[in-house]
Amino acid sequence: MHHQLEKHYVNRIGWLRAAVLGANDGLLSTTSIVIGVAAAHPDRNTIVLAALAGMIAGAMSMAAGEYVSVSSQEDTEKADLLREKRELEEIPEVELKELAKIYERRGVSKETALQVATELTEHDALAAHAHDELGINEITQAKPLIAAVASFGSFALGALLPFMVSFLAPIKEMVYFQYGFSIIFLMILGAISAKTGGSHIGIAMLRICFWGTVAMGITALVGYVFGVNVK
Repeated sequence: MHHQLEKHYVNRIGWLRAAVLGANDGLLSTTSIVIGVAAAHPDRNTIVLAALAGMIAGAMSMAAGEYVSVSSQEDTEKADLLREKRELEEIPEVELKELAKIYERRGVSKETALQVATELTEHDALAAHAHDELGINEITQAKPLIAAVASFGSFALGALLPFMVSFLAPIKEMVYFQYGFSIIFLMILGAISAKTGGSHIGIAMLRICFWGTVAMGITALVGYVFGVNVK
C-alpha cells in the first residue's frame, strides 16, 4: 500500500504568525480608526486621511516592532550557541553526558542514549545540542528581516480594505459599511489562517469576529461621544 506523506504545519509557524497578525491588525486597527473618526461626523477627506495615516503608520510600526523583537530573539539564540560551542570545546565529555541524559529523559535506555549522543556529536555536535538542548532548529530559528517584511506587507494589505471603503462608501452609512466589510474579511482571514495552520475554522472565525466587533464598537462609541461633545 502506498503511504502518503504526513502533512505537518509547524514549518509554517514563523511566516504564518507574522502574516496573520499583520493582516488582522491592519484591517482591524485601520477600520477602528476610520469608524471612530466617521462616528464624529467629519467629511470624506478627513476619513480618507485617517485611513491613509493609519495604514502607513501601522505598517511601519508593525515592521519595526517585529524586527526589533525577533532580533532580540536572534541575539539570544546566537549567545546561547556561542556559549554552547565554547563548552563543547572546553568540556566535551560533560556535554556528551548532558546530551545523553536528554535522550534518557525521553525514554531511551542509558546505553542507547549514550550511543545516539556519541554518533550525533561525531556528526555535528553543535547542531545536536542546539536542537535537543536549546530547542533551536531551522523551522523555529529567528529571522528578523523576513518577519519584518511579512508584517509590513500583510498589515498594508489588511489596511487596504478600509482605505478603499473610505473612498467609496456613503458618508452617512460609513460606519456600517466599514464594519460590515471588515467583519466579512476578518472571517475570511480567520478561515484562511485556520486552514493554513490546520486548526478549527469555526472557532477561529468566531474568535476574530467577537474581538473585532468589540474593538470597532468601542472606537465608534468614543468617536460618537467626541463628536457630540465638540458640537
